[in-house]
Order: sequence, then C-alpha cells, then structure tokens
Amino acid sequence: MFVKPANLGSSVGISKAKDAAGLRDAMALAGSFDRKIVIEAAVPDAREIECAVLGNDTPDASVPGEIIPSREFYDYESKYLDEGSRSIIPADLPKKTTEQIRKLAIEAFKAVDGAGMSRVDFLLSRTSGKIFLNEVNTIPGFTTISMYPKLWAASGLDYPALLDRLIALGLERHAEKQQLRTSLT
Repeated sequence: MFVKPANLGSSVGISKAKDAAGLRDAMALAGSFDRKIVIEAAVPDAREIECAVLGNDTPDASVPGEIIPSREFYDYESKYLDEGSRSIIPADLPKKTTEQIRKLAIEAFKAVDGAGMSRVDFLLSRTSGKIFLNEVNTIPGFTTISMYPKLWAASGLDYPALLDRLIALGLERHAEKQQLRTSLT
C-alpha cells in the first residue's frame, strides 16, 4: 500500500508499506505532515503516467508522459535529490491507451470541478494494461523540472503561451464569479 498526506505535494511524506508494521510507520509519517492521510492499494509493476489538463469548462489534455523513477517509486528523493529519474515525453503508449488516458484526465479534472490547470497522475499495469487514476494535482509543480509545462511543450504549447493561457483562464473564471450574487439583498 501507499500512504500519503492528503494535502501536500512533491511526494513529501509518502511511504510504501509492505506489511502491518510498515503501514503503522507510514501512517505516522504521513500524519506528521497532514491531519488527513490517503491509503491506497499498490499496483504491482505499474508504469507512472502523467497528463496535464488546461482549461475551465472545456478543458484540453496534453500528451501523456511517463516517469521512470530512480528508486522503487517516485518519492521526494527520486524527484529532487537523485539524478537517475527520467521522464519520457510523450510516453511510449499505444494510441488507444494515450487517448484513453487523455479522456480520463479530462473526466477527473471535471469531477473535481477543476479550473485553470491540473496534472492527473495514473498507474498503468504492465501485465493487464489496466489504467488506474492515482491522483489529481490541482496545483501541479511549475518549475523548470516540472512535468506540467514539459507536457504542454510536447503538445505544442510553449511556456510563454501556456502562461498567457493560464492568465486568460484565471480572468475568465474571475469574471464568471463576479456575476454571482454574494448576499440576499
């Protein structure tokens, strides 16, 4: 199982538990970072696939990318401290799987009432080919090593255009909210 703080990013406080003692330790660690934790089943031998979503009411999805972690899973150390992790953009996937991931990313974004941007992470079973939604990152990383801008660049939207689009989406959503009533009078 994987145990993680519910409201933290960059894989801080995430552990993989292989037995009851490990689960207790993982819960204690995650609980030291957030009052809510998430416990989820592991998908043995899974590929880590990420997809960026951009939009408000009619979002678009980028090409998916794959993370090849330098460790057992993509934890904080493999993201920021080791230099052995790699990303493959676009992910080497069958066309049908690529389209399915893009569709599921948009559906997940809409399900959480996403606005602006999100990165939706999936686990893809190497044995069955089944796709598992891992998480919806409503405020994904946006640094030079972050997948979100890299996925959009590979989809034909460079960094300046991505910033312009995000600003326009923010202004659009703000204008919509200004039309709502804020009192009974």
